[in-house]
Amino acid sequence: MDFLKTPEKFQKLGGKMPRGVLLFGPPGTGKTLLARAVAGEAGVPFFSASASEFVEMFVGVGASRVRDLFEQAKKAAPAVIFIDELDAVGRARFAGIGGGHDEREQTLNQLLVELDGFEQNQGIILIAATNRPDVIDPALLRPGRFDRQVGVPAPDLKGREAILKVHAQNVKTNVDADLLVIARRTPGFTGADLANVVNEAALLAARKNKESVGLHDLEEAIERVMAGPQKRSNIMSDREKKIVSYHECGHTLVAKMLPGTDPVHKVSILSRGFALGYTLQLPLEDKYLTSRVDITNRLAILLGGRAAEELAFNEVTTGASDDLSKATAYATKMVTEFGMSEAVGPLSLKKADSEMFMGRDLNKGGAFSERTMQLVDEEVKRLVMDAQKKAREILAANKKALDQLAQSLFDREVLSGDDVDTILAAARA
Repeated sequence: MDFLKTPEKFQKLGGKMPRGVLLFGPPGTGKTLLARAVAGEAGVPFFSASASEFVEMFVGVGASRVRDLFEQAKKAAPAVIFIDELDAVGRARFAGIGGGHDEREQTLNQLLVELDGFEQNQGIILIAATNRPDVIDPALLRPGRFDRQVGVPAPDLKGREAILKVHAQNVKTNVDADLLVIARRTPGFTGADLANVVNEAALLAARKNKESVGLHDLEEAIERVMAGPQKRSNIMSDREKKIVSYHECGHTLVAKMLPGTDPVHKVSILSRGFALGYTLQLPLEDKYLTSRVDITNRLAILLGGRAAEELAFNEVTTGASDDLSKATAYATKMVTEFGMSEAVGPLSLKKADSEMFMGRDLNKGGAFSERTMQLVDEEVKRLVMDAQKKAREILAANKKALDQLAQSLFDREVLSGDDVDTILAAARA
């Protein structure tokens, strides 16, 4: 922005204006809004296009559209050009798709020339956004083209509260609708998710003929965004309802008994999305690092549902399939990415995220020996089995508390974190 407003401040010291800024990050974090805000704050013309608009059936159309876009911007300089979803044209060349002269490559070549070609484009800054920085052609990322690469991550606690305030401006909110509480309960949510939460809360309140949106509506909206709307048509038999109650209470009890885990906010056996029930754990603060203990505890909590079914009914059901897939994925990452296995050692066995080119990469074969891969399989299995053993031991030692929790959940269908604490305190007495 400073460059666009007062270029002379930098030019007197011999500095050159940066050519391009690449914004990358998960979908919904506000990359497009950020580009628009930069142009608006600097008070310069703003030209925007989606990269997919350049790619046409007729070869050469995309390249001519890139030329036209830069021609318009040159006439209005200083100006900002914004290209959304850059990976549509900016993918690494020779990825094995099409020939050496396909439309996308011509468009990309024209973009490279416009950014830092023979002609100097003074006063034009190109801002581009992508969700996939790993597939962008290296020629686009060199200094002189996209000089700056700015990560736009999911917002932190302070950011989430500010975003919620923006979206809540046009919504009639109640006195009890504390946005800081909602910000604490939405770690990992992007700006688009938070906008969706506020919108869902307004729709829920309107459906109930309320005058304003309250805290309860916002909390219900978080669950709708995370797990889907409630399915009232799912009528389970008493036996199935009992199994689901024990399953969810297994997760809850293991989470309560392990130190340092995220607090249990809510347990429910009301069906949402594809889940017959759910246990909602919400962290007290944003975490940027996860320890080995945190992940092993997480594995034990995931396997607590299946262990509770086994303990109460001497039988296992298909209800734990999602838990098992998550637990296996966590354990695999521990061994292959995080170096958290003594047997395998501090190695990263993760495959690179690059695209395979036909013929060039197929003959490379696997990078690791069969013995290493077998060791990985054994370690993943050991981690998951250890977590299952830990969950079983916790539940067996607290069988009375498990029975009381499951009975309360069966009767009431939803328990809050405070309800869980009260029942566990009564069971220990």
